[in-house]
Amino acid sequence: MKRSRINEIIRQGDEFIRSFGYRLPPFADLTPADMKRRRPSLGGILSARLGWDITDYGQNRFDELGLFLFTARNGNPDDLKSGRGMLYAEKMMISRRDQLSPMHRHVVKAEDIINRGGGTLALRLYASARDLTIDRSTPVSVMTDGTERTLEAGGVLMLGAGESVTLLPGVWHEFWGEGDDVLIGEVSTVNDDLTDNVFEDPIARFSDVEEDEEPYRLLVSDYDNWLK
Repeated sequence: MKRSRINEIIRQGDEFIRSFGYRLPPFADLTPADMKRRRPSLGGILSARLGWDITDYGQNRFDELGLFLFTARNGNPDDLKSGRGMLYAEKMMISRRDQLSPMHRHVVKAEDIINRGGGTLALRLYASARDLTIDRSTPVSVMTDGTERTLEAGGVLMLGAGESVTLLPGVWHEFWGEGDDVLIGEVSTVNDDLTDNVFEDPIARFSDVEEDEEPYRLLVSDYDNWLK
């Protein structure tokens, strides 16, 4: 993706989030220069990979295949072994109308996906087979706001504003906005985007960036290169 396109998406996304009365945490406003200057005090943000995350999954088709994410809080995966500490994470996401976030499952992460407003959030769901590949014949059951829902394999769950679904590890899912762009909340177990996403197709989790202009905000995938 071109950096100019990423900058545009961040500005549009921040405005979209604000239109629903939500505000991102103060570190969302840090410029690259701010982050370089304050690098010694930002260890918690950098180690937890908090911040902006714009991905086209390496396919250069963001409008069709992509996702806007902002990680607001995140614990340490090592704490999961002891069962004590900050064991949770929270994200805001935007799924644009008919923009697909591709089929994937998680190894460890359980997540609540919440429609915070806008259009309808559509999720196609599958259970895992014994070998953890997609089970294309067995119905899949999920909890939606405390109520169990069972769908046929590959069935599409439609969530209106305020509705949510709990996706446990191993539940295959892809999602998109129906009718309009959707503001999505995600509350989950500690998030590790480097190792915990298993995609159906061999695609990248993060985008390659073409630096055609200066970054407006750094992405979490920029931290290692820009803040050494």
